[in-house]
Amino acid sequence: MGIWLFYTYGWVSPRLALPRLGTLVRAPALWADAEALLFSAKTFVAAMLAYYIALRIGLPRQSWAIITAYLVSQGSAGASLSRGLYRLTGTLVGAAATVAILPTFVGEPIICSLVLAGWIGFCLFLSLLDRTPRAYAFVLAGYTASLIGFPGVAEPDAIFDTALVRLQEIGLGILCAVLIHRFVLPRPMTGQFVGKVTATLCDARRLAGDAVRSASDPKQRADRHRLALDLLALNGLATHLPHDPATAAPHRETLRHLHDRLARLLPLATEIEARLAAMRDDEALAALLHAIGQWIDATPAREADATAPHLINRANQLRAIAYAEPAREGNLLTGNLAGHLAELVGLLQEGDLLVREVANDRSARDRRGWRRRTPATGYVHHRDPLMAARAGTGATLGILAGCLLWIWSAWPDGGLAVSVLGVTCALFGNVDAPAPHVRKYMLGSFYGVVLSLAYSFVILPRVTDFPTLVAVLAPAFLWGGSLQARPATAYMALGITLTIPILSGLGAPYSGDFADALNGSVALFVATGFGAASMTLLQTVPADAAIDRLLRLTRRDVARRALGRGPAEAVWTSLMVDRTALLLPRLGASTRARADTLDAMLRHLRIGHAVAGLRRALDGARAPIVQQGLQLLGALAEYWANTRDGDAGAVAALVERIETLIARVAADANEGRLRLLDRLLDLRHALAPAAATDPKRAG
Repeated sequence: MGIWLFYTYGWVSPRLALPRLGTLVRAPALWADAEALLFSAKTFVAAMLAYYIALRIGLPRQSWAIITAYLVSQGSAGASLSRGLYRLTGTLVGAAATVAILPTFVGEPIICSLVLAGWIGFCLFLSLLDRTPRAYAFVLAGYTASLIGFPGVAEPDAIFDTALVRLQEIGLGILCAVLIHRFVLPRPMTGQFVGKVTATLCDARRLAGDAVRSASDPKQRADRHRLALDLLALNGLATHLPHDPATAAPHRETLRHLHDRLARLLPLATEIEARLAAMRDDEALAALLHAIGQWIDATPAREADATAPHLINRANQLRAIAYAEPAREGNLLTGNLAGHLAELVGLLQEGDLLVREVANDRSARDRRGWRRRTPATGYVHHRDPLMAARAGTGATLGILAGCLLWIWSAWPDGGLAVSVLGVTCALFGNVDAPAPHVRKYMLGSFYGVVLSLAYSFVILPRVTDFPTLVAVLAPAFLWGGSLQARPATAYMALGITLTIPILSGLGAPYSGDFADALNGSVALFVATGFGAASMTLLQTVPADAAIDRLLRLTRRDVARRALGRGPAEAVWTSLMVDRTALLLPRLGASTRARADTLDAMLRHLRIGHAVAGLRRALDGARAPIVQQGLQLLGALAEYWANTRDGDAGAVAALVERIETLIARVAADANEGRLRLLDRLLDLRHALAPAAATDPKRAG
């Protein structure tokens, strides 16, 4: 140990060795390595168990049991079970489709190729529309048809038996992977999910505290958008919770309510920052902000629950006092800000209660009145049928082109090459730029081919029993499994763990054939290279084009909301949070300014919220105000539908109309004017922040 510490840290005295060792043991990197090694060991055990059973019962292609065990295995027991169920479902559907397609069209090679390629593209289309872990079932339905169908063209009469055997091999791999990950040192997802929920709420409180103290600079404002990625990650984890072996998982309704409140915090923090940037000093407001800041900084606990209603009452009282004299300078902004502060405190308090329910499994009881009054929405995914159809059509054309080359060249290994091409297009077609992922897969495949040749013609001929076989396979598969546990190298690991079982000839008798192995390797690299090229031409979407489309769709939806159409408020907020999460990874490859693009998305979210709220607030107002408000909403809808964003003249005209309506509502004695004032002020600040902070216009 002393020698190891010397080489790691330099000379270390005995008194410092143990503290340094304790720090090392607690290092996140070491824990990540330990998790990866444990995952790799469990997956290898599952794969060898599936391989042994396949040998014992006489399945013809035992390598598929090994491959399936690696494809199904996930970091937690719940994710492994759900992925196994999705894979089994997709395999059943894909095998059934192949059995229906191949005998029907086998006499017409081009039509048969078109139908199989179209099926794979259609399954990719459905997977892109789903956008949840369930999409894996659609992916499997597509590439199962590719794996069974194209090589099965040579023996169409045996396609049913081939599909049945493949289903048995895959089912065996799924069963072994699920059993090992569920009962051997299981890693439940519920604990991981609770930890992620707690961390997300802490981040949300920190962002809220920064907003209240006006402490966020442009970098921190950009970092706030990471909350969108946290919510997307939580939704992905929550999908696997019903399959988790934990004794009690959080109730689905509780998770939906929690998401709704955290999602609302994203635009609300921006609203508060915008008001504070336009405010002058106000003693009562400053005291309230200080009290709220202290409450946010305090550790959430049951003792702090009583403080939140008190702060909400103070904010509502300040709002009422400010709106009582709207003509007084600054009162409009003060009243509007106080209302947002009351909402902020309420959301954080409800978030604390919900997180405690998730952590303590109290979701089945302790139903509070605010939850009964507010229906839960939960996470809403952005779905773009046009872009999904583009990807599916691109995959279909790429696979069809590969089939035509196979038919024209009469390549004996063309069936294997096209089946790998179909898998490549289905497996990597769910991202804007698939080629980088395919290159990682090809690198892993290169390592897999080298290892396969070494196993086939150097090591395996000397193996005479199963324990020795397991021992010699362990180094390569344990290495591949540890890479699979790390997101950065997962695609490379996929190339290793999929290539070795197929090319090494892992059957009951040793059947090493150098020519077959070489031809198979050539087919593999030709197919993946052709797939990378076809996806670059037909399926790749430039980052700027994807961002422009998201912003265009958002502008369209804002116009619809101004006309009274579109989803409810919680659905709108969640949809925009998901769009922000889609935007973030694309900005890394874009020429756009990150902060400006994210601010534009948040601006659209805020305006969509304000116009829908304004339309609702007009109910019960006086007829002249209703007429003027509807005319304003019509002008806003026309602007967002037809005018280029950033037209200063059009924005100035809209701001002038909003301010005229604000003055008219402020002078009105109707009881519903406070709601109208809030929505109009929200709209003005979101539409033109510069105009809203002008001292002459600040209210």
